[in-house]
Amino acid sequence: MVEDRERFGVLSEAMNSPHVIDVDAPDFPVEVLQRSNDAPVVVDFWAEWCGPCKTLSPILEKLADEYAGQFRLVKVDVDANQALAQQFGVQGIPYVMAFSGGQPVSQFTGALPEAQVRTWLDSFMPNELDDLVEQGRDALLADDDAKAEEAFRQVLASQLDHPEAGTSLAQMLIAAGRTDEALDVLAPMATTPDVERLRAAARLSENRDSDVTALAAELESNPDDDAKRVELAEALAARGEYEPALDYLLEVVRNAGTERERARTAMVDVFGVLGVEHPLAITYRKQLASALF
Repeated sequence: MVEDRERFGVLSEAMNSPHVIDVDAPDFPVEVLQRSNDAPVVVDFWAEWCGPCKTLSPILEKLADEYAGQFRLVKVDVDANQALAQQFGVQGIPYVMAFSGGQPVSQFTGALPEAQVRTWLDSFMPNELDDLVEQGRDALLADDDAKAEEAFRQVLASQLDHPEAGTSLAQMLIAAGRTDEALDVLAPMATTPDVERLRAAARLSENRDSDVTALAAELESNPDDDAKRVELAEALAARGEYEPALDYLLEVVRNAGTERERARTAMVDVFGVLGVEHPLAITYRKQLASALF
């Protein structure tokens, strides 16, 4: 790590701050990526010769102390860490990046005024709703589903489309068999892979209480009943028996009868739960396309 901060051109008042640290490339994974799982980490890419850096640095260091641990400020000298700067696309300095959960979440270039830096910081700082989400997740880990649901619903009462609270609550509701409630929770949320997967899982889970043995017997007695074949497939999928479910559904699609669209939709839901890279999804998606076109 770089220890001599006076070479920066000014003696930083935050020199001994517990919230500011100089980091070189070898320490970056631990001091930035790993630590950002606990609280946001702001990385200031700077250089000794950079005039605007000397303007921005005292602002960042002042705010790091003022926010008192809500975020950690990490200083990276680009001259001493050129490969690291290149890795994160630094083309001009000062270049400031925020990391949370091990991932970059925001960035800016240039010496912004203090007011704009505050606004930027507040855009990703944990807030009261984030704290409630964490309380809900902690309650889930403690097997206190009632407390977890209460916390997630408090968040959604303030922000109907809060992604973390919405997906966490939806997962709980699906696991409890409350699929209609789960779909209601997911309805106002932006379409993301996680949300789509949960919507598909909720639709499939609606049939998990069906009697698979009875459905199979009914289909055996009437092999031409595509509606029953889809019903059996949906029940199997709800139990996680995806391959036989897809076989039944594909047969209905190929039959091109009145249940074709229902079977196609159910197949798409199974693909959504499995994920696009799952071998079954890849295999049956091709077969579905062939059957349709």
